[in-house]
Amino acid sequence: MAALVRRSRFVVRPLLQVVQAWDLDARRWVRALRRSAVKVVFPSGEVVERKRAPGKQPRKAASEASAQEQREKSPLEESTSHAPSTWEESGLRYDKAYPGDRRLSSVMTIVKSRPFREKQGKILLEGRRLITDALKAGAVPKMFFFSRLEYLKALPVDKLKGVSLIKVKFEDIKDWSNLVTPQGIMGIFAKPDHVKMAYPKTQLQHSLPLSLICDNLRDPGNLGTILRSAAGAGCSKVLLTKGCVDPWEPKVLRAGMGAHFQVPIINNLEWETVPNYLPPDTRVYVADNCGLYAQAQMSNKASDHGWVSNQRLLKFQKYEEEEDVETGASQDWLPDVEVQSYDSDWTEAPAAVVIGGETDGVSLESLQLAESTGGKRLLIPVVPGVDSLNSAMAASILLFEGKRQLRGRAEHLSRDRSHH
Repeated sequence: MAALVRRSRFVVRPLLQVVQAWDLDARRWVRALRRSAVKVVFPSGEVVERKRAPGKQPRKAASEASAQEQREKSPLEESTSHAPSTWEESGLRYDKAYPGDRRLSSVMTIVKSRPFREKQGKILLEGRRLITDALKAGAVPKMFFFSRLEYLKALPVDKLKGVSLIKVKFEDIKDWSNLVTPQGIMGIFAKPDHVKMAYPKTQLQHSLPLSLICDNLRDPGNLGTILRSAAGAGCSKVLLTKGCVDPWEPKVLRAGMGAHFQVPIINNLEWETVPNYLPPDTRVYVADNCGLYAQAQMSNKASDHGWVSNQRLLKFQKYEEEEDVETGASQDWLPDVEVQSYDSDWTEAPAAVVIGGETDGVSLESLQLAESTGGKRLLIPVVPGVDSLNSAMAASILLFEGKRQLRGRAEHLSRDRSHH
């Protein structure tokens, strides 16, 4: 029995020793991989200590510091994680267009057809900047077409909810676009209502008691430039009478450079309704690159400048002379509107400036409105031999002259108040 016990002890001990030895060797090997030497002992007996990196902490201290940082950051991360801030987190989805997709045909219809735009109440905007300006002003998007996903991701995420998002080929956008270098994204919006729009606060803060009336302007580039000048000068609103080009036409939008979403635009007005959109006691002034007909109403000194009249007023004068010869009637049909130089003071009351088209000039209705409100015709001198100024240029001159006068008057009033 004793022999059996001794034999069992002999069998068990080697097994335990083998297992322990293997386990210790394995652990030492693994731990050695994770360690870095603190001292190096060379065969000569020289001992070199390795210094720790300046910003490096012991493993235990580093782990405690990282845990502390994690605890400090976690409340902030938890507070912001509830609101989706990226395109993916918002759960937006888009479709890919297929050949013959009816949604694609609506783009070209909006681009080319003004009656369709007015009937459906939709407009087409192109480019990230213009679309962003529209979204900030409160314009309502209906559909976006884009060729690359990053173009869509550049837009505010909260404005894309509930909007149809369609990915198309870049070749399709090139076919629809009027730009030399298309930007790869287009949007169909509901036609903006000036009453519901949220125009920039800075624009509203610098708004002046100065309105612009566009009379029979038919050139898209000119109208877009005029709208841009009106926004830059601080006009309170822009009125467009019937006969003007559609302000939401793509060419006008491109020339306006975002002005459509900085100043209220009211279009397609009859002349009888124009006073309803002007502040009380507004005086209407008519822009006039004139000379021949107006020189009769100006001093000899003014007539010496040789200002050139526009063709519309010459036509009025010719028609007036023919009526007088044939019927002997008086020449009272043409409104008697006083003429003055554009740089003379004309902003003592709320003012509205009428800009006529280059082909026909100002209309008879605009002169009648100027006469009834006590306004005048504003003359811009040009060198003899020059037919007339560009409509956009004339509008810019008059609007910024009005701004200069209004600022000067405001500064004068503030000085008077300070003295008292």
